[in-house]
Amino acid sequence: MQFLTFIGFTALVAIIAYLKTRKETVSSDGYFLGGRSLTAGVIAGSLLLTNLSTEQIVGLNGSAYESGLSVMVWETLAAIAMVITAIFLLPKYLKGGLTTVPGFLAKRFDVTTKTLTSGLFLSGYVIVLLPVILYSGSLAISGMFNVPELLGVTHKQSIWICVWGIGIIGSIYAVFGGLKAVAISDSINAIGLLIGGILIPIFGLMMIGEDGSIMDGLSVLITENPEKFKSMGSATDPVPFYTIFTGMILVQLFYWGTNQQIIQRALGAKNLKEGQKGLLLASFIKILGPIIVVLPGLIAFHLFQGNLESADSAYPELVRKVLPEAWVGFFAAVLFGAILSSFNSVLNSSVTLFGIDIYKQHINKDADEKTVVKYGKMFGIVLAIAAMFIAPLIANAGSLFDYLQEINGIYSIPILTIIVVGYLTKRVPAIAAKIGLVSGCLLYIISQFFMQPYFINSALENAKTAGITDTAQLALIEAQAYPHFLDIMAILFLSNIAIMLLIGKCYPRKEAYVQEYTKQVDITSWKYTKLVGIAICVIVVGVYVYFA
Repeated sequence: MQFLTFIGFTALVAIIAYLKTRKETVSSDGYFLGGRSLTAGVIAGSLLLTNLSTEQIVGLNGSAYESGLSVMVWETLAAIAMVITAIFLLPKYLKGGLTTVPGFLAKRFDVTTKTLTSGLFLSGYVIVLLPVILYSGSLAISGMFNVPELLGVTHKQSIWICVWGIGIIGSIYAVFGGLKAVAISDSINAIGLLIGGILIPIFGLMMIGEDGSIMDGLSVLITENPEKFKSMGSATDPVPFYTIFTGMILVQLFYWGTNQQIIQRALGAKNLKEGQKGLLLASFIKILGPIIVVLPGLIAFHLFQGNLESADSAYPELVRKVLPEAWVGFFAAVLFGAILSSFNSVLNSSVTLFGIDIYKQHINKDADEKTVVKYGKMFGIVLAIAAMFIAPLIANAGSLFDYLQEINGIYSIPILTIIVVGYLTKRVPAIAAKIGLVSGCLLYIISQFFMQPYFINSALENAKTAGITDTAQLALIEAQAYPHFLDIMAILFLSNIAIMLLIGKCYPRKEAYVQEYTKQVDITSWKYTKLVGIAICVIVVGVYVYFA
């Protein structure tokens, strides 16, 4: 019964997406941006589900299981970043008629800068993001259906099977359907994911509470685990409170404002009003995010008494424990849709970056739109296969969510830096952007993969030599031995900006950059954008203060 429900719902979504998009993937705009026809509801649903996949649901709940409520900042601050994007960045993107974010960099700086940025995006996607999505999704599906026992295989073999199953189906969606197929399937799955995602903590609280009382369950959860309900992270937590004001806001701005995988949904808007409304609707719903991606981790900690072998197994194990058997197939299908969403969204963005920014620009400048789409699809297939081989190899990377965020810093901050400088200045030259990209990547790699291990290992060896064996003390010493990776991001962001501005001062462009209006879509702003944006920011601050 579970498998019938799972297969039935998954097939239904695929059929609807196919029927809605079979005639809309011929042109470049049709394939990459859904024909610039996306409305607010579709944009919001696609944004949420692209973000809300298993690397979020499994990874962030795993972090909450380990560290408590403080990790909710990944959700709450996202709403503010989306508001900033809607008010400041999206109007500039749509005014320029952009298909890709690096496309702006070609106009503002030069083609080489655009190509370097596209290469960074693609490297990050294939080496980090796609494998993490595949692995976390496989972990969830394998855990919910108990695949090792079902198929008589080992846990490692079950992960390989799930990785390739998800990868192949996701590739079909993204490579052969284009953005609109992705966006429509996202919107359908988003409804199911929100319903199912909210039901998991409800059933969990009912299991904890006396006579199935949700409020009693919440009271017991808070009373018996007070250490888990502190929203202001300490120095040893994954997100210390002060980092909200350093690198955290930068990470959120990159993700929601400049990351091709995400912003491509808004670039496909039929006009600026729809794009802004879609972003703001998604940001409002995002405020409810901790209910789905943090609270279940806390419930799992209480129910399993912190005895699970892996924190990242907290969510799949909780689903199996609290969800009525009749619902498992439906929720697995919805979760499978969320996994596919993130996978095929990243893959679609990769195809877009390659087709527009690399193939058309450097390989075949005379290619027509059908040829660009064709070779983009071929590249997407190669990328998907590479990610499927890499995914099972990250099993020992520690916390999935923390691993993803730290590794992403290699390319996220350099790219954010040159986009910010590009829009806020008029005479900083192309050489400054290239230096900013290269120096930002290299300095972050040196910092996190060479200097950080050296300083931490030295500090721990000195502590043990001094006779310190207490786990809590050692954790504090480790946290204080080297700056948090979010602080490093903030330092490098400011350093890169200073370097670029200095170069701009010494070697300015001959002519000031002026952005042209391509008139591809109407860029009249929605009149309530700022008012709604302010209201969302106030709600976010209020929620955070309340839990603090």
